[in-house]
Amino acid sequence: MFILTAALSTTLSLPAYGRAEPARSAEYNKCMDKSEGVDPVMLDCISAEYTRVDKRLNNAYKKLMAKLNAERKKELQEAQRLWLKFTDANCQFYYDPDGGTSARLNANECSVTVRILRAEELESLTPHH
Repeated sequence: MFILTAALSTTLSLPAYGRAEPARSAEYNKCMDKSEGVDPVMLDCISAEYTRVDKRLNNAYKKLMAKLNAERKKELQEAQRLWLKFTDANCQFYYDPDGGTSARLNANECSVTVRILRAEELESLTPHH
């Protein structure tokens, strides 16, 4: 299982994002360790992590929006709309219909990875004063 997780991490993060895989939650890591490489269990772990990181992303977006003037809010809304459209299409591309279960794992991991990165980005843009 560790080898598969490491392979997924390398496949998803390095070519697509040019940096190390962003940290996952302790709950995710524990779940994946217990999955013993069983695909349906791994998909459940990824789904739960997606829920956690999507909530983090939404919170980061709301906090940043609260700090912006009307014009900047419009700009962020448009950027976020385009980001969602791109990332949904890009991660769906990982789901090769001939790729079997590993393609589904890759597509779902992609969705988690991009949301973590976007949450980090929005958090870094949020003024803290």
